[in-house]
Amino acid sequence: MRDLRSPPLTQRDLAGYRVVAVHAHPDDESISTGGALASLAARGADVLVVTCTLGEEGEVIGETYQGLVADEADQLGGFRIGELERACRILGVRQVFLGGPGRYRDSGMVGAPSHANPRAFVNSGEAAVEDLAQLLAIERPHLVLTYGPDGGYGHPDHIRAHEITHAAARRVGGVPRILWAVRLRSDLEASLPADAPAGWSYPAPGELDAVEAADTFVELDDRAYSAKVEAMRSHATQVWIADGYAGQTNPHSVRAAGPVTAYALSNLKTQAVTRREYYQFGEGVELEPGADLLSGIEW
Repeated sequence: MRDLRSPPLTQRDLAGYRVVAVHAHPDDESISTGGALASLAARGADVLVVTCTLGEEGEVIGETYQGLVADEADQLGGFRIGELERACRILGVRQVFLGGPGRYRDSGMVGAPSHANPRAFVNSGEAAVEDLAQLLAIERPHLVLTYGPDGGYGHPDHIRAHEITHAAARRVGGVPRILWAVRLRSDLEASLPADAPAGWSYPAPGELDAVEAADTFVELDDRAYSAKVEAMRSHATQVWIADGYAGQTNPHSVRAAGPVTAYALSNLKTQAVTRREYYQFGEGVELEPGADLLSGIEW
């Protein structure tokens, strides 16, 4: 068994390990786990992102592609495939859609009329479990990353991703460890810029989804941190990075001075890309507090 707790930054010490990250929508892989995925891949692990929907019900930042939303042309999901492809290329990971592109549709937020769509992910039933179980049987991952039981912030598709991940892992057996991506409140709030960028708002204390404690974390070196920020930037219809950059999707720029890079989603609530990503233990082989995500797992 290898000691994985303090690897040299340039060492490909994870060659032979396989990791699967199960996410609800395009951009979740970058926002929630982008640093860990980039770090694991750089260290030699084979990393696969499984995306459960196309994110068709998302809102859009910037004027350019506002007409793509579900209530207009309903073409946002197809556009987001391109954003996801670029993000995963930056992170150095493979990516597939659960059941194929468009098999399951974004359900929208709690109580949204889109829940009534029979293709909505919340209505996926045993089909989604079986689709994921088949993938896990092929990939034979040593580690699976997803969300906790509340989906991180209560989104029905995130909760459903959690449910099918655990159900599929139990169906195939032999998945050594499942971890849940979380945000640590103390780190998140301490990393916020002193002031919100122009046009953005500052979150109220306790407003951002976060937990009070985590079981372990990934310290992002400069390469992994930069990859995460650039992968998030790839999802330009969904994420606005406050570093002065403007582009075709969103032809406006803002800057935020702070200890780390700031960003916002379509609600324009100022958030921070922290230098650590935090994880809670979900199932399987337990790990020591603060240990590497693959620590204690043989291959």
